[in-house]
Amino acid sequence: MAHAHSGHAHFSGPGSVEPKEAKFNFWASMADLGALVMRSGAPQLRLRIAAALVLVFVGKLCGVLAPVMLGDAINTLKPAQQGAVVLGASFVGGAVAFAVLRLVAACAPFARDAVFTRVSQSTMARAAVESFGHALSLSLDFHQTKQSGTLSRIIDRGARSTDFLIRSLIFSLGPTFVELILAIAVMVVRLDWRFAITAFATLMFYAVVTFKITDWRLSHRRDLNEAENRAAGLSSDALINYETLKAFGAEDRLVDSYGAAMNRYVDASSKANGSLNMLNGAQSLILNVGLAAMTVMAGYEVSNGRLQIGDITMAILLLSGLYAPLGMLGFQYREIRQGLIDMEQMVALQQITPDITDPASAKPLPPASGQGAAIAFEHVSFRHDARSSGLLDVSIDVTPGQTVALVGPSGSGKTTAVRLAMRLLDPQEGRVTIDGVDMRQARQAELRRAVALVPQDVALFNDTLYANIGFARPEASAEEVRAAAAAAELGPFIDGLPNGMQTRVGERGLKLSGGERQRVGIARALLANPRLLILDEATSALDGPTEAAIQETLRKVKAGRTTLVIAHRLSTIVDADQILVLRRGRIVERGTHAALLANQGEYAALWRRQTREA
Repeated sequence: MAHAHSGHAHFSGPGSVEPKEAKFNFWASMADLGALVMRSGAPQLRLRIAAALVLVFVGKLCGVLAPVMLGDAINTLKPAQQGAVVLGASFVGGAVAFAVLRLVAACAPFARDAVFTRVSQSTMARAAVESFGHALSLSLDFHQTKQSGTLSRIIDRGARSTDFLIRSLIFSLGPTFVELILAIAVMVVRLDWRFAITAFATLMFYAVVTFKITDWRLSHRRDLNEAENRAAGLSSDALINYETLKAFGAEDRLVDSYGAAMNRYVDASSKANGSLNMLNGAQSLILNVGLAAMTVMAGYEVSNGRLQIGDITMAILLLSGLYAPLGMLGFQYREIRQGLIDMEQMVALQQITPDITDPASAKPLPPASGQGAAIAFEHVSFRHDARSSGLLDVSIDVTPGQTVALVGPSGSGKTTAVRLAMRLLDPQEGRVTIDGVDMRQARQAELRRAVALVPQDVALFNDTLYANIGFARPEASAEEVRAAAAAAELGPFIDGLPNGMQTRVGERGLKLSGGERQRVGIARALLANPRLLILDEATSALDGPTEAAIQETLRKVKAGRTTLVIAHRLSTIVDADQILVLRRGRIVERGTHAALLANQGEYAALWRRQTREA
């Protein structure tokens, strides 16, 4: 029978690759699944597939022949003169053959799983790895607009759906139809065509009713999933934003919202379970009516001498053997539909074209000069979809070893310029070059090694301090990692920790203060030893003495590399070789600190305002 199942949680929203409606193309999905199996990389792939299919057929054939053997064995029984039954060699042989065939039919799936599990698991792993790798290659805009958690769920559900579809379609429903054909053939040959028609009609009626009720139940399942998603989303958001929740004393409000969501879940669950019980009842009624009809027909034929007693057993066992796998038809039909949708969402994700790719004619970067990178923006324009402006006809020329600062109000284009310099975005007009090479013509792997970023909000992995600093250069020695930490003024802090470098920093580094996270980010960037160092308000979370120490460290590490700085506190960039003032995507002023003060423009006004505030 169909069984209750939690179902899959679904999301849709900005950046989601999930289709709005539950639609799927069966044959296209099967082609995708077949191609995925063939590139799974499982050892002895073709041999395992062939062996598994043979085992499936042998198991079903034995399952159909077993009732025939038992029926023939019973037909050999003859009453003795005293009323007893004589057990002849034919009955014993038939009974043993029945038992052996049943054993083979029961063990064939185990042998099949032993042979094929490596293939199905390799397929699932290949699907997950391919989807994960492709997701990481997608553009920054895609990841910024996707709904939180949706992408990982699509990858996870899509990968797991491949294993479920293989087991359900290829090794459950498919073999069941093979068994149905074999059973009907036996009924026509050994019993009567009317038995075959009765069995076929019963099973087809069962399948139609199951599909119809299951389709009707989809709305209940959808309501249940939405209620479950709502409750899960509330709890997840509350736990992630725990500090904000506590700061505003919103615990009771969130608990009330969660309680309301759980009440909706209870209502939806009751409806879903009620319709499930209706489906189970209808299935049981159809199957037992069909079994009763088959039994009465067999008894009638025996009474008229056209069949023997053993043939009744044969008919009942043949039909009962078909009932067993069909008992899960409703569940499998729903889950197969959902599995196909999950797999199609994963395929749709893999078909999204990355905005940033390496061209076939990608050029290597020139060898590092040891003086830093030459960066040039040549009439660069970029406009974000969600904003009226980004950068408009910006030209910047940074010579090796220079420190260039970008200042301006929020939304003026500073962050866009940094992302273009890292090739997280490509300009819509103009070009950005590094050491004379257009970034669009350079290999991304080389660019990533040439550029390092210290963001304002440093992202850390839930791992050790050592792992987070060493992430920039995994091949770095322990001494190099410790030297980078010391250069970022982390030495005394690490020495004071009981576990030192092996201290875990927690989810997103929340066990560290803002200043400590920024110092870890600086250490990570220093370890990368880039040609271009980008500092995006890299000392904004530090106290005065620590900021002064870090600024002194940054002055030292700027030697031999080009530095691009985004700054709001102008006191941190007074020694910059070039300061660019941005407003609404355009450079409105440029020059040194002294020259811009003398110019008495926007920079000078901003300097006076900050000086007064200080």
